[in-house]
Amino acid sequence: MINLSTFQFQPTLINSLLILGIMLPLFLSLGFWQIDRAQQKRTLANTMESRRKLPPAVLDRPLSAGEAAFRSFIAQGEFIADGQVLIANRKHLGKNGFHVITPLRIDNSNRILLVNRGWVAAERNRPPVVETPTGRVTLTGEATTPSPPAIELEFDTHQSNIWPYLTLPNYRAWSGRETLPFILLLSPDSAHGFVRAWEQARPGPGMHLGYAVQWFAFAFVSLMFWLRLSLRRRDSNAEVGS
Repeated sequence: MINLSTFQFQPTLINSLLILGIMLPLFLSLGFWQIDRAQQKRTLANTMESRRKLPPAVLDRPLSAGEAAFRSFIAQGEFIADGQVLIANRKHLGKNGFHVITPLRIDNSNRILLVNRGWVAAERNRPPVVETPTGRVTLTGEATTPSPPAIELEFDTHQSNIWPYLTLPNYRAWSGRETLPFILLLSPDSAHGFVRAWEQARPGPGMHLGYAVQWFAFAFVSLMFWLRLSLRRRDSNAEVGS
């Protein structure tokens, strides 16, 4: 054990600025940021759960992506065959395939809703021929907003209707059509779809709380390190001489 009577507290300016002025505030701010992220995940999870319990609503008015997210809707209209795109490299039970994205012109409006009709298997690593239903259809599904992957690769949407991923800005630029700010994941019990095994992951705060504990631990260690550096052993000869 350290005998504190043989030490005196003499912090240096450089150590204090580096540890107390930079490292400690940084670690604490990162810890509190992770706590805030955990709370955001709790709020999102509660929103998802409450909205998914609501009965399907008729999609008869414009909605923002935030208003529509995780809600089930009933949409009526006609598919637009020439606006269909396939999203490549989608997996189902280990098999490679495509997600079929078909635009729906909603009844009595100019609004266009993109509908993910589900997964179809590749045919000898080639895209299958996917027919588009004609006439008026009634669909049910959950609203969501597609996002690009973490590493967004550039691709020419005008070269083909087979894309590596879907974003609404890309689709609008390719089709020249203004779409609603979300898409519809077609319900498994709705007609005109394919394989629909949609993931319904519930975001949890656990990961962020773990990171928060880690950053607070770093803050504690840095504080202890500063205290240890600030302790100087007393000069025993000077004490005897005095």
